[in-house]
Amino acid sequence: MTEANDPSDISIRAARAVDFEAISALMSQPGIRSGTLRQPFSNPEQTRKWLETLSDDSIVIVAERAGRILGLAGLHRSKGRRHHSAALGISVDDNHRGEGIGKSLLTALIDAADNWLGISRIELTVFTDNEPAIALYRKAGFEMEGTHRAYALRHGVLADVFAMARIRALAGLNGV
Repeated sequence: MTEANDPSDISIRAARAVDFEAISALMSQPGIRSGTLRQPFSNPEQTRKWLETLSDDSIVIVAERAGRILGLAGLHRSKGRRHHSAALGISVDDNHRGEGIGKSLLTALIDAADNWLGISRIELTVFTDNEPAIALYRKAGFEMEGTHRAYALRHGVLADVFAMARIRALAGLNGV
């Protein structure tokens, strides 16, 4: 039997429109709202519409344990001359952080970017006080690119975020 913090009991799969209520509940948790740009009081119907209208250039996955969604992550490819890049976002259940869920989601999206999509630049922003996430991103090869000051209103105060990116040269492409 696996322990509650053993990532081997986590299943990663594509998010589905039928997951909208579970995803909406997950994304409404105080810790997740605080760490993202999500608005308070969004309703499940908004989440359903978002899932149904995702671009073909987006991959959105969930982490499940025993049929319960404990994490959500997305890789959203840029268009045009930035087609080689994608924005990344990860959210993990407030009560299940530190259990390897974020790492499992990040590993799956990096694999998709590297081995299936030919994405050479993955970028993200992370609040400067989110030390566990920053450590995870660094371990995965993300580097600090700068600080966006007064980036977003959080708890009534304008908060800073770090801009981070992982850049991987692709075989056969010069200058990337």
